[in-house]
Amino acid sequence: MKTNKSLLSLAVACGLMSVATTANAAGFQLAEYSATGLGRAYAGEAAMADNASSQWRNPALLMQLEGTQVSVGAIYVNPNLDVNGEVTHKTKSIEAGSEDFANDAVIPNFYLSHRYNEQFAIGLALGTNYGMETNLGSDFDASHFGNEAMIKSMEANLNLAYKLNEQFSFGGGLRLVHGEGHFGAVAPEHGGIKIPVINHEIVAPHDTLKYMEGDDYSWGWQVGTVWQLNDANRIGFTYKSKVELELEGHAEGAAFVLGDRDFKDTGSMMIELPATAEIASYHQLTNSFAMHASINWTDWSSFERLTANLDNNPSSTVKDEHWEDNYRFALGATYQVDPKLTLRTGVAYDTSAVSDKNRTITIPETDRTWLSLGASYVATKQLTLDAGFTYIMAKDADIKESRGYEADDKAQLVGGEFVGQTTGHVWLVGIQANYTF
Repeated sequence: MKTNKSLLSLAVACGLMSVATTANAAGFQLAEYSATGLGRAYAGEAAMADNASSQWRNPALLMQLEGTQVSVGAIYVNPNLDVNGEVTHKTKSIEAGSEDFANDAVIPNFYLSHRYNEQFAIGLALGTNYGMETNLGSDFDASHFGNEAMIKSMEANLNLAYKLNEQFSFGGGLRLVHGEGHFGAVAPEHGGIKIPVINHEIVAPHDTLKYMEGDDYSWGWQVGTVWQLNDANRIGFTYKSKVELELEGHAEGAAFVLGDRDFKDTGSMMIELPATAEIASYHQLTNSFAMHASINWTDWSSFERLTANLDNNPSSTVKDEHWEDNYRFALGATYQVDPKLTLRTGVAYDTSAVSDKNRTITIPETDRTWLSLGASYVATKQLTLDAGFTYIMAKDADIKESRGYEADDKAQLVGGEFVGQTTGHVWLVGIQANYTF
């Protein structure tokens, strides 16, 4: 049983490559819920009542919207991430690197709001808060730490809002979340390695060490409030609950059972989508100029380790993560050029969800700076078109594997220690159409 637990630890440690590397906020979190907000770096979102998409960040903002509104849009994500370093195995060192290994993606969204009367409003939102997909290729010489990964969530929110008086509104919503993911690792090119934990078997280059995939549905909730200080100033606060997903599927690979390259089993892996909170403000300084700001918090410290469970083999905690809470600071501005054209801009700073010690190939997490521009054009009395553009600069960061944890040490036995650096940047382009009935 002890040997099987060691194998499971090695397999999952090898398979967690690049969780979060395509995500554009900290961890594997996605901030991209609307093109409107994208143009101001999502500054002031919990207090901004632009269109039906506002309910995604704060359901209480439904009371700020008139009539029935629909918003439909998509954001194109183009990450450019590289990792380069050296693998040292016994007496030899080998260059290990992968360029542009994060996949492009299109993130769609849909929002519907209806102001029932002066006190009640209802809304429906379809979007995502988390997602990433990477593929470093089977020729990546640190692939024993992992070479492919994907995790994504899709949610449907049903939201309600109530206006207590002219100053205070409250809102809440139920979240149905679908999550899916896969993680894989293969023996590196400098294969033909005798792996002690696999009964001294010779593992050939590109042999699958471990592959796991699964999906699950779960529930969450969100609440929010808006304080309208006066006609020109507004403060908003919102909180989203954590969502626990048990990704049920199958596992395969030589690392699960002693030298069995045909090993297959069913099982599950626990993933927690963390709780988040935001406090934001909106200030109309003149008839044409406004400023807005946000502070966001994500409970990434709840992600201490990853646990996998196989149906027909012993289960255990398989990966130490030791993440830290993340904070995001954003400041934006809006300028009304004329009745038809509105311009936006914003800057934001995301702190890393891991310390320098815990930064790994698995999660090359680092600080990020956002620079954003956007615009809205009133095409007709009922139709408004939005566009947003963002450039994200990721701070260069050093990586060293192993960090001294047991699972890392087992992965190191496969192909050696990795020391290197991650670099990268991300382009975001979004469009959105908003219609009021």
